[in-house]
Amino acid sequence: MSSSDHMAEKAYLNDEFLNSSDARPLRLLAEYLEPLERFEDHNVKDTILIFGSARISSREEAEQSLKEAKQSGGDVDAAERALRTSRYYEETRELSYRLTEWSKSLSETDCRFVVCSGGGPGIMEAANRGASEAKGENIGLGISLPFEQTNNSYITRKLDFQFHYFFMRKFWFLYMAKAVVVMPGGFGSFDELFECLTLVQCQKIKKHLPIVLYGNDFWDKVVNFDALVEFGTISPEDVNLYHRSDSVDDAFDYITAQLTEHSIDCPGLSL
Repeated sequence: MSSSDHMAEKAYLNDEFLNSSDARPLRLLAEYLEPLERFEDHNVKDTILIFGSARISSREEAEQSLKEAKQSGGDVDAAERALRTSRYYEETRELSYRLTEWSKSLSETDCRFVVCSGGGPGIMEAANRGASEAKGENIGLGISLPFEQTNNSYITRKLDFQFHYFFMRKFWFLYMAKAVVVMPGGFGSFDELFECLTLVQCQKIKKHLPIVLYGNDFWDKVVNFDALVEFGTISPEDVNLYHRSDSVDDAFDYITAQLTEHSIDCPGLSL
């Protein structure tokens, strides 16, 4: 090759192009095809989706924070609130553990009902942690955010994902799910909950999808679904789209009964 010859760059190796607005369809397709290939490679057939606040800490962390706040004159009220809400971390962890053990006990159902979270800290970490402590594979569908740099350390490495597009991440949340548990959370959790309820209500999701709203203290104060019925903005039967629960035993019994009745014989990814 002479000095005047030039080797042109292949389009699929051109980072400037791949990160441009013109290549957005390629990036979207990648966030569909790459997870699909990984789930197929690892024989993951469906999930139990658990989501909730990234800001709820474990009891151990909350107790340490309260101790430090009292010693240093910090915000004791906030630390005490964090200790109270740490129950949701610990109960998520226990529920995830029990669901994973139950899934592993099923005969001829390899990689069924794998616990899946949003991959981050808080409730998401608790879900992955419980499944990991039960020695089960678990999934983290993370999202790139300026204030959360990495997914939590309990996710099965081969099932650890990082998305750029929120809507592609939410697609994988619900496409995989055969049951959904919603712990107390903020804007992100409400976005995911109401999209899920809307898709079920409008029958865009046709599979049977039990939805558990966990934590009566939280849901009683934060969302008044009965008021939506009273104002006529939802139908009275729409309040039957979800199940309210305030204990690990109740949530576990409800989810496993629903999956046993409706989903064990229906493996595979679907809406």
